[in-house]
Parts: sequence; C-alpha cells; structure tokens
Amino acid sequence: MSKMYYDVDCNLDVLKGKKVAIIGYGSQGHAHALNLKESGIDVIIGLYEGSKSWKIAEEAGLTVDTAAKATKAADVIMILVNDEKQPKLFKEEIEPNLAPGKYLAFAHGFNILYNQVAPAADINIFMCAPKGPGHIVRRMYQEGKGTPCLVAVQQDPSGDAMAVGLAYAAAIGGGRAGILETTFKEETETDLFGEQAVLCGGVTELIKAGFDTLVEAGYQPESAYFECLNEMKLIVDLIAEGGFSQMRYSISDTAEYGDYRVGKRIITDETRKEMKKVLTEIQEGTFAKEWLQENSVNRPYFLAKRRIESEHLIETVGKKLRKMMPWIKAKE
Repeated sequence: MSKMYYDVDCNLDVLKGKKVAIIGYGSQGHAHALNLKESGIDVIIGLYEGSKSWKIAEEAGLTVDTAAKATKAADVIMILVNDEKQPKLFKEEIEPNLAPGKYLAFAHGFNILYNQVAPAADINIFMCAPKGPGHIVRRMYQEGKGTPCLVAVQQDPSGDAMAVGLAYAAAIGGGRAGILETTFKEETETDLFGEQAVLCGGVTELIKAGFDTLVEAGYQPESAYFECLNEMKLIVDLIAEGGFSQMRYSISDTAEYGDYRVGKRIITDETRKEMKKVLTEIQEGTFAKEWLQENSVNRPYFLAKRRIESEHLIETVGKKLRKMMPWIKAKE
C-alpha cells in the first residue's frame, strides 16, 4: 500500500522563490493556476497567440505570455493541454526553453509513459493528478476543502522532485483531502483501463444494450430510456456516497435480489477475459499506438464513430425527455 500524504507532510516553502508556469487555461488549468496563486505561489500562464483564454486569465488577475516565454521564465512547468497536443507543443515551445534542473509536470502520464514527450535526463519530471474535474478542484479549494491527488516522480536529477510535487499538490488543495503516491505507469494504465472497460466504454455499451433490448422487445423508447439511462445517475451517486452496501441498502429488496441473481450473467467470465485483454493492450502500448496513428491521419475512425453514436435512438429520445426534467441542467 502506497503512502498517503497530507498538508502536514508537505512543505510549501520548496515552491517559494520558484515561478510556476501553467501551460493551458482550460478546466484543470484555471483551477491549478488560481489555487496556486491563492496559496502564495508565483504563477504565469502559457498560451498560444490569439487564445480565447488569454483575456480570461488576465481578467482573473494572472500574468499571461506565450508557452515558450512562460517556460523560459518558470522553474516548474505544468502542462495542462490535451494529450494529443502535448508532443508538438513540447517540441516547439517548451523543450527549447528548458534549462537543466527545471521541473516538468503533468496531470496524466500518457505522453511520458509512451515516449511521446522525452525530456533530457537533467530535467525533473513529476505528476500531480487531481481526481476530479477542474471546477471541483477549484470549488473545493475555495470552500477550504480539497480534492484527492495522485503524485509521482519519473526523473529526479535535483533530488527533490517528490518534495516539489507534494508542495504543488498541497498548493492546489490536495493535502487537505489526501495525496496518494503512485507511478506514471500505474496512473496511466489504470486511468486508460478504467475509461475503456468501465467508466466510458463499459457503461455506455451496457446502457445501450439494455435500451436496445427493451426497444426491440416492443417497449416504448421513452420507458427504456428512463429505466436504463436516466436512473443510472441515482445508482452511481449512491455507490459514490457509500459504496455498494449503501446503494443496496437504499434500493428495494426486489432490486437487490435482482442484482445478486443477474449481475454475473451480464458480466460473465468472457467479459472478464476481455477486460484482461484490454489491460494487456494498454500495458503493451497497442492502444497508445492506435490512438497516436489515429491522430496522425486526422481521426477518420474517431470522427465517424462520434457521428454514428450521436445518431443512436437513445440520444434522440434523451434530448426530448431531458427537456421535461427541469432539475437536469441539460447540455445539448
């Protein structure tokens, strides 16, 4: 079991006198930057010329410059742009402005693990990955709370990369909730697996399969939507709040009995074998290779699948039904 760190284990003084560059000002970027600033850290934002975020960051009281100039001015550089944009950005804007002993930071390990970003051996590399979206990282900090973070070190020529990583995590609020030590390999592989097999790929296919089964059996699409998609949030919220036990305590005994009787008929031994295959593809780099190749040819499969999935009956029915539910902030 890895160690969990809290504010008492972190020394923000290791960041005093250091300038931190946040490259990108999206969901995570704005949260990291504002939390760091309010923790007394010297922050600069790095963006491309003409970025719509430039004015927004300045209006928030932050110093903004190009990614190249921000990198040159900073001691710690946190890259918070999309995975697929990082290699080009690193090669063109960041790498030429890195000096020995600087700290390069990431919130996800993909490009380091799969060698798409390969800094020199004299650069410190660490990860600080909050386990929540940017608006939660920001809101929890403002409320005097925090969001759990993962921290990892890949290269440590200066000998203090972990201390800097912990200080960074504490400065964005992670030390208030807990900072779990991990590795770039573990974070990347578990993150990709969770997305593909459970959270995104697994859940969406499960919902669609249930919806399609009911519709093909002659039931109304609206009824199928309510039972297979809409109520998913209720169940997931109960699980997140108190685990499977809390969820099973809260549902009817009929539903709980159905859970025990049918769950393993849906997630079968074959499903579990396929999950192991998915994990192997991630571990061996097969998925990374495919995704990088997909991006190199302008994403034909990705964009076609996005279009096809958006045209599924569950989507069209859902748009209509969500307008009937004022408690849902529909984002169409």
